[in-house]
Amino acid sequence: MKTLIEILLVSTKLGLTSFGGPIAHLGYFHEEYVRRRKWLDEKSYADLVALCQFLPGPASSQVGIGVGVMRGGVLGGILAFIGFTAPSAAALILLALFLKGMEINDAGWIHGLKIVAVAVVAHAILGMAQKLTPDKPTKTIALLAIVAVLLWQTAYSQVAIIVIAALAGLIIFKSRENSQGTGNVEFPISRRFAVLCLVSFFGLLIVLPMLRGVASSSTLSLFDSFYRSGALVFGGGHVVLPLLEREFVPTGWLSKEEFLAGYGAAQAVPGPLFTFAAYIGAVINGWKGGLIATVAIFLPAFLLVFGTLPFWSSLRQSPRIKGALTGVNAAVVGILIAAFYNPIWTSSIHAPEDFAFAAVLFSMLAYWKLPPWIVVVAGIAVGLLFSIM
Repeated sequence: MKTLIEILLVSTKLGLTSFGGPIAHLGYFHEEYVRRRKWLDEKSYADLVALCQFLPGPASSQVGIGVGVMRGGVLGGILAFIGFTAPSAAALILLALFLKGMEINDAGWIHGLKIVAVAVVAHAILGMAQKLTPDKPTKTIALLAIVAVLLWQTAYSQVAIIVIAALAGLIIFKSRENSQGTGNVEFPISRRFAVLCLVSFFGLLIVLPMLRGVASSSTLSLFDSFYRSGALVFGGGHVVLPLLEREFVPTGWLSKEEFLAGYGAAQAVPGPLFTFAAYIGAVINGWKGGLIATVAIFLPAFLLVFGTLPFWSSLRQSPRIKGALTGVNAAVVGILIAAFYNPIWTSSIHAPEDFAFAAVLFSMLAYWKLPPWIVVVAGIAVGLLFSIM
């Protein structure tokens, strides 16, 4: 029970302070779970990130769920999700109820939080690159991943890049001894339960549209739309927004102005961007709709993580899988660097003072070893100051 309470408290703290989108979330997770609390080692965290990059859905939320599972089983994964997701979901539901239709501008404090994301991601990239790209072959894979992501920007590009990197690693590193070792982590999930989760994932994807076609239930239609959006999106984060727009704006469930207002609000709150679904659901059907939307869009992430973790634990012991993971981990570093440039850097650093402030925040994390929440508070304060000056 003590472990479960700890998981909930730590994940809630992350849910209240993790600004900057899915790439920044991985940096926050790395700082809290790996560096500070040592719930898992660098290699195990990198393997978990690699797995979640393979899966459709919100990668950062899936990583959080996976860490919770490692620490406290299935219930630990659920509590880690609740803690990380509830703050932003609640905030967006409240905004939908009380600020419906109001346009949300890019205020100064939001810009400050974007600069915080620059510092956090830069800090995470530095640590991961030192561990995961120690030699020329891995650095080359990371470089090629950067180039590919920046020049080939589609919903499926990251998945294709990771698959190619895995094949390259399988060939290049299959006979190499992994000096970093493989994380010694147990996944307390049975394979029978895992298979049940995978069957449920594909079953719901097939059955829900069929039920929607024969039953005139707005709740079922809402659940189906959000479940398919969560199940079919690759890349997570911002990639889900066009899917949601196509599901709900042309059908008249909410206006384009309401959709854009909610998008602006989602940028201003911590936690996963997928909680934008909570806003849409609340606009359509009040707080109940917000809860239904949140459960539906994240359910595929749960089913996939629970369904793949037990098999991942055994497969990664294979020398061939280790080689593939080496390639994937190097590609993940490249993907993180590309995302650091676009959209994080391009949407945050517009003037010399922005870069100067980012350098200070980075130093607070990397050299002064201050906790992330202090960096977040500093970002808000200086962002407000910049808007006044």
